Amino acid sequence: MDDAEKTEVAESDGKTPDGDPDKASGSVPEGRRKVPYWLSQVPYALVLSALAAGIVVVAAAYFKRGPAIIAAALLLAATFRLFLPKDWIGLLAVRRRWVDLLTLVSLALLLIVLAWVAPQLSA
Repeated sequence: MDDAEKTEVAESDGKTPDGDPDKASGSVPEGRRKVPYWLSQVPYALVLSALAAGIVVVAAAYFKRGPAIIAAALLLAATFRLFLPKDWIGLLAVRRRWVDLLTLVSLALLLIVLAWVAPQLSA
């Protein structure tokens, strides 16, 4: 992610990226330290793990459970994006917050509908 993209994502969250704390109206409070990079990627890793589990379940021919697990992973990503501060979400911050939330929730709802209407395969 280049500097212009970081600035755009940060401005959409109401904060400026790693810069002068004086010009950031919503900067990190003095008592709170900046989160290490590896720790900011933990929510992303959790979402990817849940997505991988859903894909494995689909590959095992469970076409109702798999999309439901993937939808749950997308809703988890939306929850992280909604409630975690900007410096804790890592790669989950792709676009503006409202665009990310709208995209994640829409895809999750579509997958829930898909899981609901998919026929059950008999063995």
